[in-house]
Amino acid sequence: MRPALILSAVIVILDQLSKAWLIGWVQDQGGWQQITGFFNLVMVWNRGISFGMLQSGDTGRWLLVVFSLAVCLGLGFWLRRQIRRWPSYALGAVIGGALGNIIDRIWRGAVADFFDFHLMGYHWPAFNVADSAITIGVAMLLYDSFRTESDGDEGSGDDVGAKDA
Repeated sequence: MRPALILSAVIVILDQLSKAWLIGWVQDQGGWQQITGFFNLVMVWNRGISFGMLQSGDTGRWLLVVFSLAVCLGLGFWLRRQIRRWPSYALGAVIGGALGNIIDRIWRGAVADFFDFHLMGYHWPAFNVADSAITIGVAMLLYDSFRTESDGDEGSGDDVGAKDA
């Protein structure tokens, strides 16, 4: 559990540092800056849930904070019982990303999103480091759910034991 919690802390720190720098820098650029032909840095305040859905007022903000904290608590219990590294790191990534966005909702009133990928006029919704960690962690959990013991998990050193998980 300890390495996964360290990963969570690193994600929160990277997320908050990137936001501290990018909020000011992107706003100084007029709200957006083209980096490549398919990638921009933009300033988007997300008051809703994933990809700006369910935009809500102040009551919704605090409901999302409480719900997100409850999810983190549930994932923490799952992490505590986890004995394999891969899902432990996956849970650590999701928890770290969720905590990064919770900090935004509490401190800034909304989640700051910056990364804008686009291709042929189609834009992926803007996202941040925390969103990336959540997405990667969920993908890792999905991948792990399809693995079987015959996939090399048994005896591969993937078990970390209850004290290290």
